[in-house]
Amino acid sequence: IDSLSVLPTSFGSQDASKILSHCQSLQSALKSQKAFIFGDSYVFSHTFVKDVYDRIEKEMESFNVSGSTGMGLSDDISSRNNDRVSHDSSTSVEANDSPSESSGKHAMEKGSRKKRGKASGNTKTVIVEGTSDNQDYVPAKSKKNQKKSKDTSSLHVSEVKSGARKDPRSQEESLNVPSEEWVVQQIMTLFPDWEEQGIDDPHTILRPLANHLRPMLINSLKEKRKALLTENADKMKRILDDLQRKVDEAFLNLQLYEKALELFDDDQSTSVVLHRHLLRTSAAYIADTLFINLDIYNKVKSGLEVENSQNSELVSLSPGERIDLAKTFRGSMSKKALAVAEVLEGKRIETFMVALRDFAEESGIVLKKLDKKLERTLLHSYRKDLMSQVSAETDPVSLLPKVVSLLYIQFHNKALQAPGRAISVAVLRLKDKLDESAYKILTDYQAATVTLLALVSAATGDEQDCSSDRITTKREFLEGLMPQLKGIVLTPSQP
Repeated sequence: IDSLSVLPTSFGSQDASKILSHCQSLQSALKSQKAFIFGDSYVFSHTFVKDVYDRIEKEMESFNVSGSTGMGLSDDISSRNNDRVSHDSSTSVEANDSPSESSGKHAMEKGSRKKRGKASGNTKTVIVEGTSDNQDYVPAKSKKNQKKSKDTSSLHVSEVKSGARKDPRSQEESLNVPSEEWVVQQIMTLFPDWEEQGIDDPHTILRPLANHLRPMLINSLKEKRKALLTENADKMKRILDDLQRKVDEAFLNLQLYEKALELFDDDQSTSVVLHRHLLRTSAAYIADTLFINLDIYNKVKSGLEVENSQNSELVSLSPGERIDLAKTFRGSMSKKALAVAEVLEGKRIETFMVALRDFAEESGIVLKKLDKKLERTLLHSYRKDLMSQVSAETDPVSLLPKVVSLLYIQFHNKALQAPGRAISVAVLRLKDKLDESAYKILTDYQAATVTLLALVSAATGDEQDCSSDRITTKREFLEGLMPQLKGIVLTPSQP
């Protein structure tokens, strides 16, 4: 309420201020912070001021609280969030076009009965304290640079404090905190009916009110940033630990599979098929794991919200998606990520290994080298797992490559990953390793599998098409051979 409205017209704002200073009930309310005085003669209740603060604080939640990419709270705007700014700005404009007049008027009436002392002295003190808090706020460093930043952090804080003393406004903008103008605009947006209350110049009240609210808003924002930094630091550590674990396992397996390719160096066409298959399966999995998880890491580091589903089940990226994601990394890391994406479409796994090591070194991920001891352990585990899969396999088509892989472990001590196009050559090279009966079972099964797949591929689905009967017959033939094929690798007496 404007106290001048209940005084004679000859009284001015200074007169009203003197009268209010002698009002015992008001002075009691001021001491207990149940009332506030802004602009000498305007009295606000604590309830109303708290309502204004709560609603403006809620408005700040629509901005990024990380301090580096938040929008609307300072003039230092990051280009990557331009779309978000446009959305928030349009929302603010809509609020101005259709304000809730009744809520503003109700709040004014509700808070019009209680008062507090002049705003000038108290507000100034609070602002100084708020600015001092902001000067001490220094964003946390990344894990990679933590040791280096330890020596320079004190110097950084000193520079920040020095800069704040020289130019407080510039320092506040660098910390991305709400400006006085922004707070005033929010008050006018949320409570647009000041002139209807008989106030000729709302800014005579709004600026003192904004100066009172702003330090509290800054402290609230700072606390949220501190909480976010702590939470994000934990998230970032979990992401890197999980990524390192995945890469350790996948890269050791890739090195294991790579060794089997040496068996086909004398057959150029088959070698290319095997290399490409390994690039598009195991190698692509490692690249996608790195790209997706490092992208999530960078988003969390920037203070962006990341859904848990993004980090749970890894999806396979297309070549185009891989390149697009590689371009989002910064500096030399992007260049090396692009090199990884490009060599995945090549013909040699060795080229991928070189590019992968460069990218991993740049991103701080360790690639564990496969030594003899680890190789023996992995081969034993791989063989045990394959035998379990072969024993439980019920699909006649899926059984063949697993049996062939098991045979290569038994005879060559190599973990072969062979696609369908290379199975025939892989089977042929086992002729001297198997006895005649076992080799005949293997070749008959392989030939029948090729025929079945050709029939399935050529089937039209037409009712008059007799290929369905032929498919059924061939599948039944394979199912009859499955126990014999399994016996080649599962029978203990088999060498």
